[in-house]
Amino acid sequence: MAKAKTTAAERPAKAASGEASGLYPSFDIDNPELPKEIKARALKSGGYPYDAKLKRTPYEEQLHRLQLELIKLQDHVEAESERIVVIFEGRDTSGKGGCISRILARLNPRHSRSVALSKPTEAERGQWYFQRYVAHLPTKGDIVLFDRSWYNRAGVERVMGFCSEDETARFLRDAPEFEALLIRDNIRFFKIYLTVGREMQLKRFHERRHDPFKKWKVTDIDLAAISRYDDYSRAEADMLRFTHTAASPWAVINANDQRRARLEAMRVLLSALDYAGKDADAIGAIDPKLTEGGADYLARTTGTDGKA
Repeated sequence: MAKAKTTAAERPAKAASGEASGLYPSFDIDNPELPKEIKARALKSGGYPYDAKLKRTPYEEQLHRLQLELIKLQDHVEAESERIVVIFEGRDTSGKGGCISRILARLNPRHSRSVALSKPTEAERGQWYFQRYVAHLPTKGDIVLFDRSWYNRAGVERVMGFCSEDETARFLRDAPEFEALLIRDNIRFFKIYLTVGREMQLKRFHERRHDPFKKWKVTDIDLAAISRYDDYSRAEADMLRFTHTAASPWAVINANDQRRARLEAMRVLLSALDYAGKDADAIGAIDPKLTEGGADYLARTTGTDGKA
């Protein structure tokens, strides 16, 4: 009898955590001491453009202004019976949950919510792939933020061997068509992708492992992902190449500094929408050093033109 294929997530966690990459073969997530070279390179990894993180005082001042604008936006969405969907994707530890929680923090929870689905049930695995996500789309007057979405298929499912290459190819073909249906039904639809450098990701994995308040965030999938940074990079490139479209573009945010990334995510959303009392000065400008379109990011990081 042929031996069943072992997925990346099923490999021993200790072995996976010890293979951070060829650059850091000695990295051990269970060692309370983070290697000094990782710590020193973390913030600037992945080409991050700033030498220091945003200070707390200017961050909180900007956050307050942007959250006030989000309240205005929500009032408009309710009054005009609009529907907004924002999906957050990105590498593990990129800060998706943090962005979502700051966006929702001051909003009316009756008309705004986060969706973070667990792995599909046996029944859901037998359904049309997009089916379980459709059930969570907003009704009129509501805002829904997806903490990971149907793009699991192009990322973690592909890299960890939970779907076939044929299933991935079908998804990359079908996702733009599915999103076009949402847009034609007058859903205001946004896609935000958060990326972090290799050393910053290792630093955050390490912090989670040794912080008693964050240890629950470290799963076997996370441990397996530590050694798969380059695999995720290839999956990321394919995802952007096939699903960044004129109707449904990606906004890619460098999230090495979580504070700046949270503010940028809010600005991406607020800048694109009109609503009563909008204060452009309070919103500020999107930082081109941190945020770029999916095609531009792909061209810069892979040297391709971003076309499928």
